Amino acid sequence: MQDAAARSVQEAIESRRSIRRFAPEPVRREDLKEILRLTSLAPSAFNLQPWRFHVVEDAETKQKLREAAFGQPQVTSAPVVIIVASDMEDTLNHLEETQHPGMPPEQRQRIVCSVRETYGQMSVAERGQWALTQTNIALGFLLLAAQGMGYATVPMLGFDPARVREILGLPEHVHFAAMVPMGRPAEEGYPHHRLRLEQIVKYH
Repeated sequence: MQDAAARSVQEAIESRRSIRRFAPEPVRREDLKEILRLTSLAPSAFNLQPWRFHVVEDAETKQKLREAAFGQPQVTSAPVVIIVASDMEDTLNHLEETQHPGMPPEQRQRIVCSVRETYGQMSVAERGQWALTQTNIALGFLLLAAQGMGYATVPMLGFDPARVREILGLPEHVHFAAMVPMGRPAEEGYPHHRLRLEQIVKYH
């Protein structure tokens, strides 16, 4: 693996693969904290940061998550599984903490009131779905932060959300962006195969 300190954003993007077999090597706690710190710097509307990260290292819990993921072996092969979730209800309970302390107090209060009014008119399901769109931004940051630190990942959506909520003791309103096994790779993975830019980009 290339030295993590020398890996640029471009290199992380170009070298990232979806890995499903991991080496039996733990993720260093300081690396894990740094990956999550970098992930937490993702942008969000009104700086609400509705993402929540559930880090699973316990073998028994990973086995239960594997069963919830229809037996996919990467869940137990990886030393760490990160459940990337959104919790808009918890976010609304901590709005004041999301606003920058450098703002004038009246501006912070105005934003808090505006957010409460806007999302208070939505159903729990509607604002939960909105929070998920924001959390997907953090998911992208997580994948690149891990790659930049020398770890491999695979983002998964093939699992039973209700079962995962039950395993982790999460309320029903929580949404999931992905289940992300993470660790040192034990395979190279497939090289990138992407549509041509001409197929996906339109200039207006």
